Amino acid sequence: MLPYPLLTLALILIWLLLNGFTLGHLLLGIVVAVFASWAMASLRPEKPKLRKWYLLPKLFFRVVFDVLKSNVQVAWIILRGGSRNATPGFVTLELRVRDQISLALLAVILTSTPGSAWLEYDSNDNTVLLHVLDLENEALWRETVANRYESLLMEIFA
Repeated sequence: MLPYPLLTLALILIWLLLNGFTLGHLLLGIVVAVFASWAMASLRPEKPKLRKWYLLPKLFFRVVFDVLKSNVQVAWIILRGGSRNATPGFVTLELRVRDQISLALLAVILTSTPGSAWLEYDSNDNTVLLHVLDLENEALWRETVANRYESLLMEIFA
């Protein structure tokens, strides 16, 4: 049984459009599409376990507020002279959260916030390397991520 029959059919059609219709291309396209469909099934993420779904709007508005605030701060750095006044740097954050969905959301939040970028996650130490455009206080960044995002994500997801 195919886990994604529509994906398989779409892949076969794309294969034939790209390579032309012959019996050989049809058979090869079917084989490639079936294996690709099985590969996609193995990459299927686990279903999120929402413990406190009603906190999702709180997280959403917190992220929107922080993105807007960060946009203003980055614009101010650019307007006052660019990198001469900024102190870019790297900070390693030790995370408490272990849930895959929470980690993915934290990565999206930190990367979508202007002035910061999630660079590397070490699953052995459960740490993340973060690049910050204006790193004045490493402890403040650690506290902000832990208290503002991580604790809320741990509350929302089981």
